[in-house]
Amino acid sequence: MNRGRRRERGQTPEISISFLDVISCGFGAIVLLLLIAKTVESTAFEQTDVSLNGSVAELQQQLFEIRGEVSVLNRDLNSREEQLSEIQLRIARLQSELASVRRQRDAIAQVDTTEQDKLTLALQTLTEEMKRLQALQNRSDKELIGGIPVDSEYIVFIVDTSGSMFNFAWPRLRQEMIHILDIYPKVKGIQVMNDMGGYMFSSYRGKWIPDTPARRRAIIERLAHWTPFSNSSPVEGVQHAIRSFYAPNRKISLYVLGDDFTGDSIDNVLDTVAKINREGRSGERLVRIHTIGFPVHFLVRGGNLQTASRFAALMRELSYRNGGTFVALNGLKPE
Repeated sequence: MNRGRRRERGQTPEISISFLDVISCGFGAIVLLLLIAKTVESTAFEQTDVSLNGSVAELQQQLFEIRGEVSVLNRDLNSREEQLSEIQLRIARLQSELASVRRQRDAIAQVDTTEQDKLTLALQTLTEEMKRLQALQNRSDKELIGGIPVDSEYIVFIVDTSGSMFNFAWPRLRQEMIHILDIYPKVKGIQVMNDMGGYMFSSYRGKWIPDTPARRRAIIERLAHWTPFSNSSPVEGVQHAIRSFYAPNRKISLYVLGDDFTGDSIDNVLDTVAKINREGRSGERLVRIHTIGFPVHFLVRGGNLQTASRFAALMRELSYRNGGTFVALNGLKPE
């Protein structure tokens, strides 16, 4: 009896120890699996980070290359637009000359002696200024500024006197002003102001400068060191010129010369000028506005291509709406 009880009591510890061994092994296996899974997961994340970093670097490099290509394409586009504008001006001038020749040919073929006498009488009533302008039409292209028509008795220069113009375009600007004056051998009045409406000669504020050789030399000489403040927006100068000098019996041309536009809105400038330079009874504007663009920001390192492009767009539309011509120069060195 006692021996049987001892055996039963001796078997209980053996079963308990085996059970604990199984539990311990199972728990250890679970811990081992967790450690392995964590190591694999960490390695996978590290590989993923490396792959993503490489992809981002590659995409950034592609973005830099695309930006460089876009910059080159924009410069090419601006150059082509300038060339197209010059070609269009030449075509328009040639078409106008061809139409005039055809009209003259048809008129000569149809008129008889009586009508020729009437024509002669009509020609005698033309003013001396109109006769002078007729003679100028037969001049060579070198005497014109990009085909700009010479049909005014008074001329006003509105000059952008900003730092970019004075530092990089001033010699070419002086040359262009000399060319413009040369195609007007004699006018009834000249005026020079900057794009803010400031006068070159304060003694002639609100008055016309007499057209004499001495006055012309004085204008070019004064221009060499004339640098009043400028906001690179021609609207103030255009407004002041029209309000101060327009009269029904005057044929006036404004010449706006500059390189960029930093104003807020192109449309606001066009609308403002349209209100003051309104159409007369004949359908023509009160004054004719010609514009000349200097490619400073396209040729100088660090130039602001955005403001230069906005200036070209503004000047092209401003001259078109006001009976003038836009000339985009292709260089800064005097020719």
